[in-house]
Amino acid sequence: MGKPSILLALLTIVWHISTAQNYAIVIKGGHVIDAKNNINEVMDVAVNDGKIVRVAKNIDESKATQVVNAKGLYVTPGLIDAHVHVFYGTDSERAYSNGPLAVIPDAFTFRNGVTTVVDAGSSGWRNFPLFKKQVIDLSQTRVLAFLNIVGEGMRGGVYEQDTQDMDGKLTGMTVKRFHDYIVGIKVAHYVGSEWTAVDEAVKAGTMAGTPVMIDFGGSNPPLSIEDLFMKHLRPGDIFTHCFGQLRDREPVVDVNTQKVKPFVLEARKKGIVFDVGYGSISFAFSQAIPAIKNGFYPNSISTDIHTNSMNAAMKDLLNVMSKLMSVGMSLQSVIQAVTWNPAQEIKHEELGHLSEGAVADIAILGMRAGKFGYFDYTGYKVEGTQKLECEMTIRGGKIVYDLDGLAAPITTIKPGGGSH
Repeated sequence: MGKPSILLALLTIVWHISTAQNYAIVIKGGHVIDAKNNINEVMDVAVNDGKIVRVAKNIDESKATQVVNAKGLYVTPGLIDAHVHVFYGTDSERAYSNGPLAVIPDAFTFRNGVTTVVDAGSSGWRNFPLFKKQVIDLSQTRVLAFLNIVGEGMRGGVYEQDTQDMDGKLTGMTVKRFHDYIVGIKVAHYVGSEWTAVDEAVKAGTMAGTPVMIDFGGSNPPLSIEDLFMKHLRPGDIFTHCFGQLRDREPVVDVNTQKVKPFVLEARKKGIVFDVGYGSISFAFSQAIPAIKNGFYPNSISTDIHTNSMNAAMKDLLNVMSKLMSVGMSLQSVIQAVTWNPAQEIKHEELGHLSEGAVADIAILGMRAGKFGYFDYTGYKVEGTQKLECEMTIRGGKIVYDLDGLAAPITTIKPGGGSH
């Protein structure tokens, strides 16, 4: 080999070294669970420029600015809570719609591994711009929304019973205008025996090309959920509070036979989506246990978090996930129900997975062994032996929550960054 060839070889080696991939973060030794990519094993995850750049065995940590030791922990896509109430405000007469019953997203999300929330109908077409300005634009958490079919949103009381304020056309137009933020239409709290709320919502959803999420507010006698599924809703529409058992709402499990009703199974085949939407009184073990025993798992697990539910039996998303594991769901199935499944439901398939090139929204979870009591609003209690806890949350490639200082070096808030 002549001197020019040797020089060329050396230059090639230098070029490869200089252009070798550097990483902002490498997560080492965690058990990766990624439903979309069918990953369920110990792997490393590398992040750079806000994106997932590599998921593989034995990624070179010397190339990383920060290294996260995730040995013995689970690494998942950032969790998606597809039913929350975060249009917080100070108007005591407006409930969840610029009122005090809603919660501030960043105050509860990152400490639970949640990187995306979907507000479930707190705002309507009349006040969505205020919601966007006051909450969405100011949150580190990704905040999306179902728009209420009621123009005033979840103002409470008689305002949510006004069928004259349920305008499918104006709602659909607002969804199209704010399509980057609004993922669908919400029906909630209507107690009449008419189908006006549902049909106007479906009209808006059809116009905007988005799903509808249904929370039956209750009626006497209860409206038929078979009619709802088979005559009014479309494939992809979402039935939230799917494990609720209240006097004014028809349940999915027959309380006498303890079997999932045949038409519910047919509705799933049709494409109706079943979401937990836990809430304060919208989840009962008397429905969840026989449903899961029969193999009827929810498509998505969500909290319906607000100031009441978070201090009652619900607590937070990780508690609901742990609760469902205590009655038969596997870790992999609950992870899928808070990542890839809801991402597909809301038609944001860029979320909920760890594919190379995807946004680096990541949750690192621990599983604590012990004796835990999981109860519902009726007082029924199940003893569990496992409890999920969040160790770290990464949002858009930045560590936003680190419980035990897993990152080396540790991320700190610099003076002047708004921290005291």
